[in-house]
Amino acid sequence: MRALLLLVAGLFAATPDFALAQAKLSPKADPNATETRYFTAIEGLMDGNADVILKETRRGKTVSAAVLDVCYPADKTSDRKDRFVVNLAVNGQTLSGTAQSGDTFDFRGQITIGSSVTEVASSDNSDISEKEFQDSQVVDDGITPQPKDFSEVSPESVGARVKLDAALDFLKSLKGQDVEVGLGSLAVTCDALRAGQQTINMSVDPDRAAALIGKMKAMPGVTLAGWTTGVVEMDRAIRFSASDWRDGDKLNRDKLVATISRVLAKTLSAQFVSSSWSTTTGKLKLTFKRPSPVYPALELTDTIEVTGLVTPDKPGGSDKLMLWLGNPATSTADEGAGAKLILSDESSGEEEGDQRDDSGSIEALTKELKGQRWDADKTQWK
Repeated sequence: MRALLLLVAGLFAATPDFALAQAKLSPKADPNATETRYFTAIEGLMDGNADVILKETRRGKTVSAAVLDVCYPADKTSDRKDRFVVNLAVNGQTLSGTAQSGDTFDFRGQITIGSSVTEVASSDNSDISEKEFQDSQVVDDGITPQPKDFSEVSPESVGARVKLDAALDFLKSLKGQDVEVGLGSLAVTCDALRAGQQTINMSVDPDRAAALIGKMKAMPGVTLAGWTTGVVEMDRAIRFSASDWRDGDKLNRDKLVATISRVLAKTLSAQFVSSSWSTTTGKLKLTFKRPSPVYPALELTDTIEVTGLVTPDKPGGSDKLMLWLGNPATSTADEGAGAKLILSDESSGEEEGDQRDDSGSIEALTKELKGQRWDADKTQWK
């Protein structure tokens, strides 16, 4: 983090000062008891873009110490954040006020960063307890070091929790490796700055996931590594016996692709065109074509792409395989001879949570593979 010239002056609570603590004291409460309180939603700093936490230590009704934690956009062109933490002096006009009734606080003052001065003007702020604050700071990044199976984590998706001072070297170590790094996980959030570590999400061929996780656990600065959520959704997954689809300990990809493509060609009313496997993520991509029903007389062509993933149903190998298929993605073009009609797809895509009809492909494949579907209510295969 770059050096910052900081000046935090005149920050004080005006309404109702700290009479809130007095109002909540029971007749038998110790007036000298020490309590820590937090403000986590102070608005108005840096055009409303700052994430601010004010921590107060109170002895009875009097504030004895205060710390201001400000996380803010480092620049206007990215999601990158910067942060400063400053101890506020509790004397004079700093963090003092009047005893008035009410249960919210107003803050006024200035924050100077370099030559930029930000006026603080925030009203109606409520404080929370130490326990409430700590509970709110728990961030679940979903990393599971030893999942019992792939029902809650995805076989191709792995993550590593890395200390901030080691993150750059960690990321450089991934250069040249057959691993996809999630671009969104590179952004250091306010939560990451305050925790001192960030989570890097990656996609890798499931056959290499366990080895990569083991390697990451031994790297400097890595505090946790394991599988996390990814593309696999259990409502589109099938579990079936591995014995008919392996040559020794290796998956017979050609045989499996031939079976899957034959079933999908029938359910999608399309002709199988090609298949490919990603050496990085292990994903299978199947491509089909069919006459488009949009305007039959134009003889347009639908190209349908289906993404899949085939893996043992749990880490460490299994006598069961799991097949996941994504929703078919269809594009339409004029592929006829002669002059072409140029088309644009003006649809905004599927509504969140909706799925396109794939004409019963999952059910047909389950039957063909003599497989099982996932029962979400009972959280088990059926």
